[in-house]
Amino acid sequence: MLTYQIKVEYLGTNFVGWQIQRNGLSIQEVLEKVISRHLKENIRIIGSGRTDSGVHASEQSAHFKTKKKINEKGIFINSINFFMKKHSVSLLNIQKRSNNFHARHSAKERTYKYFIINRPSHLVIHKDKAWHIKKRLDVKIMRKGAGILRGTHNFSTFRSSNCQAKSPIKTLRKILIKKNKNNIVLTFKSKSFLQQQVRSMVGSLKYLGEGKWDLKDFKKAFLSKKRSMCAPPAPACGLYLAKVKY
Repeated sequence: MLTYQIKVEYLGTNFVGWQIQRNGLSIQEVLEKVISRHLKENIRIIGSGRTDSGVHASEQSAHFKTKKKINEKGIFINSINFFMKKHSVSLLNIQKRSNNFHARHSAKERTYKYFIINRPSHLVIHKDKAWHIKKRLDVKIMRKGAGILRGTHNFSTFRSSNCQAKSPIKTLRKILIKKNKNNIVLTFKSKSFLQQQVRSMVGSLKYLGEGKWDLKDFKKAFLSKKRSMCAPPAPACGLYLAKVKY
């Protein structure tokens, strides 16, 4: 068997998420059907992570095993994309990997980006692609809050009740908040994240930025390790899996 890594871009708006589910169409299902048909064998796609319904990816990483050698990379990519064009999914690249490569377990760092458009006017071009917040956010205090989150901590406050991770201890290696006019981009880097961790952190930073919390409130909620103390999670529409490093 041969192992291939693929990189994929998608808009998650009309999907139930990455993972195959009974209640709707997933990105994994689209990829498996098209690639299986092309290679004429049953293909199982393993992703680097299970993005939730409505979450996007500018570079999701996945792998699959096949009996067939893929010689013409360009022809393979064009063919797969031809049959996926009715879906908001695009195959960006494919490369052969060693047989012990695993898209999820071999990953050393994941980067997520969260996009906020902070203006009174409603969204047209970026509808379902960013979080629209009308009230002016204080980015300076949001950056101070982000500094509290950086490092190795118990992130139970930001952990979904459905999270299956063995431990709530994670190391947030980097968190950056950049603003350009009305656009605010939050970047998070870690080896791995808890379910809904990023959206929960963004929701809590938003509470801080709009003045519902001060730094003391923010820190108290974080250190409580209680999900009930978390602000409402940010909507899925603004979240993008941006890169997976190996």
